[in-house]
Amino acid sequence: MPPKVRYRAEALREMLLEQSIATMDDLKAALGTDTDLTVIRKLKELDYHTSYSHRGKYYTLAETARFDELGLWSFDTAWFSKHGTLVKTVEVLVETSESGRYAEELECILKVSVKDALRKLYEENRLHREKVGNRWLYCSKDPHRLKKQLEYRADEEGELDKGFFPDELKAAIVLFFSLLDERKRRLYAGLESLKWGHGGDRKVANLLGLDEKTVARGRRELLDQDLDYDGVRKPGGGRRPLKKGLQK
Repeated sequence: MPPKVRYRAEALREMLLEQSIATMDDLKAALGTDTDLTVIRKLKELDYHTSYSHRGKYYTLAETARFDELGLWSFDTAWFSKHGTLVKTVEVLVETSESGRYAEELECILKVSVKDALRKLYEENRLHREKVGNRWLYCSKDPHRLKKQLEYRADEEGELDKGFFPDELKAAIVLFFSLLDERKRRLYAGLESLKWGHGGDRKVANLLGLDEKTVARGRRELLDQDLDYDGVRKPGGGRRPLKKGLQK
């Protein structure tokens, strides 16, 4: 009788540490199996995450991911969340927001469509939605939290409508912001916050779909002139390119 094949979870770990992310086909090749279930069984021995983008196509190790303030991390075009699935991530981002979230704000943060996730959360009674103008604002189901979020949003919408950010300018700001890399987004958000003065961090954070701490950090870097002028990141920072075997 031929010896029974023993699959090693360590083989998956070694590959993921080397490449940062991998597809199921990559992992099967590393493990020497043709069966998805075998890979899944071995992955369960590791602390791993599945991408919420690309329909969960990519896998990474928890020790590899460098999650930001919102619990998000990206490698090339693959996006991961410490909260797990896209649905759960959307739920957390709405629940923890001071003023709820519009769909376009969430898509600016997550870089994927959220319409199906929001529909599921609303139909399952996990989120509340409120009509604001001609858009749906998604908020917490908790009555106390919901009241606070709507109050914050009303305050922000009121101030934004005073002429500081007319609709055309808001759209242009969000579009320009989406073209910047992570570091420049933080600095640009900090600059806009400085223009607002008191309360600017919160207003800009909600306009651009950022964590308020990220805006505050960008503002402090500008004020302290703590800038990396050559644009070189510290070792290990930011996205790294995919290995050739992963590029398709």
